[in-house]
Amino acid sequence: MGASERFDRYMRHLAQGLGHLDRHAGLKGYCTGLMLPLARKSVEPMAARVDPSHASARHQSLHHFVAKAEWSDAQMLRRVCQWVVPQMDFSRGGWWIVDDTGFPKKGKHSVGVARQYCGMLGKQDNCQVAVSVSLACDQGSVPVAWQLYLPEDWAADPTRRVQAGVPEELRFATKTQIALAQLRSLLADGAPHHCVLADAGYGVDTAFRQALSEMGLLYAVGVTSAVVVWPPGVEPLPPRPYSGTGRPPVMPRRTARLQPVSVKALALSLPAQAFHTIGWREGTNQQLAGRFAAVRVRHAGGNAGRARLRPLQWLLIEWPAGDAEPSKYVLSTLPEDTPINELVSAAHQRWRIERDYQELKQEFGLGHYEGRGWRGFHHHASLSIAAYGFLMAERLIADKPVGGKENFIERQVPALPKDYIPRGSPARAAAHGSLDHHAADQPELRADRPSRPVPLLRQSKRKATLVTQ
Repeated sequence: MGASERFDRYMRHLAQGLGHLDRHAGLKGYCTGLMLPLARKSVEPMAARVDPSHASARHQSLHHFVAKAEWSDAQMLRRVCQWVVPQMDFSRGGWWIVDDTGFPKKGKHSVGVARQYCGMLGKQDNCQVAVSVSLACDQGSVPVAWQLYLPEDWAADPTRRVQAGVPEELRFATKTQIALAQLRSLLADGAPHHCVLADAGYGVDTAFRQALSEMGLLYAVGVTSAVVVWPPGVEPLPPRPYSGTGRPPVMPRRTARLQPVSVKALALSLPAQAFHTIGWREGTNQQLAGRFAAVRVRHAGGNAGRARLRPLQWLLIEWPAGDAEPSKYVLSTLPEDTPINELVSAAHQRWRIERDYQELKQEFGLGHYEGRGWRGFHHHASLSIAAYGFLMAERLIADKPVGGKENFIERQVPALPKDYIPRGSPARAAAHGSLDHHAADQPELRADRPSRPVPLLRQSKRKATLVTQ
């Protein structure tokens, strides 16, 4: 079976979660457009390339499909998983990778737009930010959960919420709270308990790490240099005896000699022989390697170090040769007997989500949606991930290295007509007022019935897998 036939089967598989037959053409047309080598993958240019003979009508139908139709973006992502995950090899383990990504955006009416940190720009600016969870193995990765972060001023503004179609039940949640809710939903659907990876933006949140442990998930998450720990060999005194009134004491006692330290101070105190040069994967030209040390510590709270005694866990320190101080710190609950090379390998699996975002934005139009509403934002993202998921599955089937994009479908799409004029161009200027032109009324599009949720994730009793076909 060729790639084109598999693509048709993939579209039929995804369409089963749309809940309405007349949405199937929109799904295939939209995903086809996202996979074409277009400079801009918003609705109009995709419609013009997918159906150049009826560009205006196709533009309207695709816009309705992505911005108005009531199908579930979460169910779409589950069906993407059902197609991709069976091609992934988890024999050497798997990872849940938590991260967020930003989309520069002008104005103030697009849902969730605010002045906030945008990783794409490396600074604070007007943008939208979405939180995601990706499922990864040694061969590749695919996003499986996606939600826009709604800033507090947006969450508290009923007028803007209604205008943007924000779900009525949605309340303000931090990015870590969104990520935890996504993971809980995945586990509730039968997803396996893989190790969670996240950067310091999530890892410094003690409640985030504690919640992962309560869910039965191991983690390897970044932390900042100011995080305080009890160093190896230093055991604090137990809490003061309970007096019988008030809350029982939980904080361990300290003395002049028994004090927690920052992870940076601990790293600087380690002897040179504690660090080892370890490689974690093959890069473009050579193996990627660095200097690492791993020690067993207890987290002691925030910068002040005031918290109840926590279990022992790993502190992985990365200190590049020639640098004055370490560059990264990772706290991990991987087992005590985990070799340092496996700790390093796990901590560096996060590069996969950066690759996901890069390809999704550059090749699959993730940031090209021009609408303002909540539904359209999430629909467009899930369809970009669906297009990316098919190409990921094709690479896994062919056992090709990740990277590059195969536009097998381009040959089937006719080129633009010579007389095609993009909407909004000078050649399509508005009619002159003195000519008394009247725009024709746009036909009303029938509202679609909402799709019914279908449980798509399950876990085998014999071997943990996210989904099966």
